[in-house]
Amino acid sequence: MNQNIIIHRVLPMTKRLIQRVTNEGDVVVDATAGNGNDTQFLAETVGPNGRVFAFDIQQEALDATKERLEQNDCLTQVQLICDSHANVKKYVEAPISGAMFNLGYLPYSEDLSVVTRAESTIAAIDALLDLLKKDGIITVSVYDGHPGGPEERDALLEYVRTLYQKDVHVARYELLNQRNNPPFMLAFEKMRDFTTHERIEC
Repeated sequence: MNQNIIIHRVLPMTKRLIQRVTNEGDVVVDATAGNGNDTQFLAETVGPNGRVFAFDIQQEALDATKERLEQNDCLTQVQLICDSHANVKKYVEAPISGAMFNLGYLPYSEDLSVVTRAESTIAAIDALLDLLKKDGIITVSVYDGHPGGPEERDALLEYVRTLYQKDVHVARYELLNQRNNPPFMLAFEKMRDFTTHERIEC
């Protein structure tokens, strides 16, 4: 990451936010393992005494992630899970320090029809907010340039508006002069300890 840049692109900014709230030995979640870039970053951030739960519904993605982690000597602290991130509570217990999403499809996959969907994305964020420590962060990189992307984006923004501001702060970060459907980021900061049944909608 170029430390001389002040206004970072979206993906480096997600990492900066996660680094602010995550320490060695913490538990974190990569909700969309993909090719393993974020999984590796999280594994290196929490170190060998930490734990990363990395989800993807495609075994192809988990195989690529495993290979990357092995090459960078950080597989031991990662649990790779072939399941929807909507089922995160089946595998992860609170508290977690942070979580990352990269929405859309698996880059370089032969099947680009497999994309994240609003229903499972929102269910996963909702569950992760329960698991998240107070002051923890969830970052969601939103891509909307593919079929289904605009629908997921709109549903996600509608969901965000229902979150009570005393529970969660949500910020949108984007560069406005980028071309070719660049992503934007939603960052969720948990402001107090709560669970789903305690949550108040706006």
